[in-house]
Amino acid sequence: MTALDGWSNFYVIVGSSAGALIGLQFVVLTLIASRPVIRGEAQAGAAFSTPSVVHFGVVLFLSAVISAPWDGINAVAVLCGGVGFCGIVYAVVVARRMRRQTAYKPVFEDWLFHVLLPLTAYTILAGSAFAARAFTRTAQFIVGAAALMLLFTGIHNAWDTVTHLVFVQTRGEQEDERDRSS
Repeated sequence: MTALDGWSNFYVIVGSSAGALIGLQFVVLTLIASRPVIRGEAQAGAAFSTPSVVHFGVVLFLSAVISAPWDGINAVAVLCGGVGFCGIVYAVVVARRMRRQTAYKPVFEDWLFHVLLPLTAYTILAGSAFAARAFTRTAQFIVGAAALMLLFTGIHNAWDTVTHLVFVQTRGEQEDERDRSS
């Protein structure tokens, strides 16, 4: 019995969810691809939409790594720590993109879900690498918590993006169309 036994069901569920949500995100983007591009929208997409796919991808990657038949915890700890460190850097990049984009003025909820919560999850993930050898069981729960935090953050952000596109921009386009026809 290895240190990772007992976690396969958790990561099958979490990884499958992340994979399905990545696919769903691509379906939604395909459906709205025919819409005219508004100035600054590409920058906003890099700041608000792309991170959701990245978070889902990280959860899928973690699920695959932890579900693999490792002989011990060391390689998993190094991979989780590396992903956590890269995620910290990515959260900083997202914060810069949010500040630079001009299509939308971020509010507190945006900063919380697009920067603070992912930064926390990636920091926790990076920290799990240091705890893995001495506190293996605790580190497993820490990685699981970080994966769930990224999954739920990605779900929130994807939903927020879709509702913004459907209810705010589509409504604005309809009003512009009415103004032109009158």
